[in-house]
Amino acid sequence: MNLKDLKAPLNTKTFNRDVIEEKVGSIYEAIVILGKRAEQVNTIIKNDLNQKLDEFASNSDTLDEVFENREQIEVSKYYEKLPKPSLIAIQEWLDNDIYFRRTDSE
Repeated sequence: MNLKDLKAPLNTKTFNRDVIEEKVGSIYEAIVILGKRAEQVNTIIKNDLNQKLDEFASNSDTLDEVFENREQIEVSKYYEKLPKPSLIAIQEWLDNDIYFRRTDSE
């Protein structure tokens, strides 16, 4: 998942319910799928952020040596400006980028 190429909106927006539910036939099932994908996206973003912030980790534990690191601030600001994971999941759903399957056997 490339975070730079996200087409999701930055602000909350209203989506057409019929378009979201048409793939599975139930809005509730679509919400469950989107929720699971949003959790996956959140985990990806969190792991990526933690990986980048680990580069700036300091070995000393004293509060006297706290200093401002511009690169660390820029990384944090970049991740703060990303769309919410739920909006990313909805955009992927609308772009047909989410793969799902039913595991129930009827």
